[in-house]
Amino acid sequence: MTRVLVVGAGMVGARVADDLLAADSAGRLDVTVLGAEATTPYNRVLLSDVVAGRYAASEIGLPPLPHDRLAVHEGVTVASVDRADRSVTTSDGRRLRYDFLVLATGARARVPDLPGLRGGEGGALPAGVHPLRTLGDATAVVAASRTARRAVVLGGGVLGLEVATGLRRRGLPVVVVHPGAGLMDRQIGSQAADVLARSLHDLGVGHRLGRGASEVVTTTGADGRRAVEGVRLSDGEVVPADLLVVTAGTVPDTDLARGAGLAVGRGVLVDEHSRTADPRVFAVGDCAEPPEGGTGLVAQGWAQSARLAELLTSGTRPPAPAPTPAGDDVVRVKAHGVDVVTMGVSGGADARTVALSDPAAGRHVEVSVVGDRLVGATCIGSPDVAADLVVAYTRRTPLPTDPARLLLTALAGEPVARVPVTEMPDEGVVCRCSSVTKGAIRAAVADGAHDVAEVAARTRASTGCGSCRADVCALLAALTPADAPA
Repeated sequence: MTRVLVVGAGMVGARVADDLLAADSAGRLDVTVLGAEATTPYNRVLLSDVVAGRYAASEIGLPPLPHDRLAVHEGVTVASVDRADRSVTTSDGRRLRYDFLVLATGARARVPDLPGLRGGEGGALPAGVHPLRTLGDATAVVAASRTARRAVVLGGGVLGLEVATGLRRRGLPVVVVHPGAGLMDRQIGSQAADVLARSLHDLGVGHRLGRGASEVVTTTGADGRRAVEGVRLSDGEVVPADLLVVTAGTVPDTDLARGAGLAVGRGVLVDEHSRTADPRVFAVGDCAEPPEGGTGLVAQGWAQSARLAELLTSGTRPPAPAPTPAGDDVVRVKAHGVDVVTMGVSGGADARTVALSDPAAGRHVEVSVVGDRLVGATCIGSPDVAADLVVAYTRRTPLPTDPARLLLTALAGEPVARVPVTEMPDEGVVCRCSSVTKGAIRAAVADGAHDVAEVAARTRASTGCGSCRADVCALLAALTPADAPA
């Protein structure tokens, strides 16, 4: 047997194990997964939904992976890798050998180096301060929100807005502190950011833009423990808070790779097949730095997993990935009360771009077209238009060459040429995150799947961002025999 050891049981690590065993028709692989968290693999994308109360912590687990050649160990961390011996040493002193090692250690929350935030080097965070990267973080934020009076979210990117609107949904006054000139400034332009800021204000979410945090203000209780009481900004203003959620980005977790002598940049340096300089060691997901650069999106990690499975089971190198596969860069912000969707690249040199910005209505729609294809769009406050644009972008539907006509037609309530999911061909992709086709869902239903959970267990559809859930439900309703169990 060939021993494959996967370090990391997150969304990508779990997918590696699943892909390997699914591709191993010869039954040659024995797969072991080590997860640092003492919990079964879960959907990290939905952590902000846990904070908002849309999901319970128990509801975001990934479908189980039962297999007689798979062992999953939870709550186990790896202390070191001995590449010469092809073994790892766990934190409890065990030594596990491998033929191939896959590092899927992910990333950890970036906690800024601010006065008052750490109690000395490596010290604990003050009470009331929480990052958001793990399920434990999410449950801690939820618990803190029950007694907090005022919250500050540090970081105005996608996760920061999801957390802020989620806390507001729980009734907390919230202020977002962001050093950039506009919210989500990595994804959207200034006009769209202005509309987004106004929409958040209308929801009761405050913001401080262009002024970074300079200090976390704390108070010390009688027990000697520090607790947050506010955030001082670069201009001297103190924003009061007894709950501070840090969403200031992530840092690839490369400590294990660095300790093993592997080359590390921002992430673990790998080739287009996720191979490190050691042909026995691979790195995938957020901890890796592939030639095309890391996107931070789970779709990239899942694509790496599929190529790795093909390489290790067939011995042949699959084609190198395209720089930006169509649809892999659609970003949906799960912010309660405001709809934000971005995709592709708006305003490219060869593109024709038009925008309609209506701050009073909380609406901004911007589209970029090259030829008769949509290459980029930003849509705020118009979910129906966003749905049409996502379909046009991901399915490369031919469009009017005049982007103004496309925009005005969509805003007038006339849909972009969109095929209902029930009328799509079987090769049409329903779940972009997992590349699940309508035909795969049809086969799952024919095999006895009667609900979304059973379809997910068979196909992985809806286990990523969750945006395809409505389409999966529509297909279930259309494909399930009338006499099947409800």
